Amino acid sequence: MGLALNDILGRVCSYNKDFSIEDIAITWINYKSTNKSIFKGFGFGINNKKMIYPASIVKLVYGFAAFHWIKKGRLLLTDEIINAVSKMLSLSSNNATSFLIDLLTGTTSGPRIEGELWDNWKFQRSIINDWLHDLNWEELNGINCCQKTWDDGPFGREKEFYGFKNKNRNKMTTDSAARILEQIMIHINYQKNDLNLRNFLKRNLSKVVLKNDSLNQIDGFLGAGLPESINLWSKAGLMSEVRHDSAWWINSQSLQTLLVVFCDGEKYSKDTFFLPLIAKEVYEFNMKYIIKD
Repeated sequence: MGLALNDILGRVCSYNKDFSIEDIAITWINYKSTNKSIFKGFGFGINNKKMIYPASIVKLVYGFAAFHWIKKGRLLLTDEIINAVSKMLSLSSNNATSFLIDLLTGTTSGPRIEGELWDNWKFQRSIINDWLHDLNWEELNGINCCQKTWDDGPFGREKEFYGFKNKNRNKMTTDSAARILEQIMIHINYQKNDLNLRNFLKRNLSKVVLKNDSLNQIDGFLGAGLPESINLWSKAGLMSEVRHDSAWWINSQSLQTLLVVFCDGEKYSKDTFFLPLIAKEVYEFNMKYIIKD
């Protein structure tokens, strides 16, 4: 898989002379079933520990946190929370994300504040990072998930919280995104009344459906490189400086794939071919070589 991924990335980068492997991070894991319910993962990464601004990929973390807050009794599961998490993950709503971060951390946006009020606010807003640290997962070391996502950018206390030269901006690795997505997909035994994160990430690859949804997270992302009939769960991230995607799909009854790709730079943000090509190559490699094994 390592040789294949380096070969795939080299070939896909070659169609644009401005693309560089240094700007791209990938985590690719295949999961083979050992029985009907247990999957064993094996994979490879390139720049997979490099810290990159995650854009809306961070919403996976906030959804995962909401699930655990509810399980621990810190939040009461309501129709409003279900609706907000659904819109955050399925539609990538920044408004829903803002609402959920306020609930998770006990903070609100607003004008700048000072002194003890400001110190308390910063302490509260760091609660999600503290929880991530306490999970003691190697893949999460050093990541920062404490900022809201924006359409036009932060103002007031939110802007100040970004720090000098945006030093406190969100940052993640493809490994950290992969670990969170893996947890959501195969390590949570969802009960009837749980916040079912997996359902909110399910995508429809029908071209008819996608044509009528200009904000879909498929066109220009990994899902666009996969067969229309495939079962796919994903969460994309896009802004003026990055284009990312995290995806899980079913190749066959015995093989499933997790693929996270971060592309750091304005040239990738504007490109709609790179991510679909990566997914297409990974899918075809799996079908040709891995399933036969």
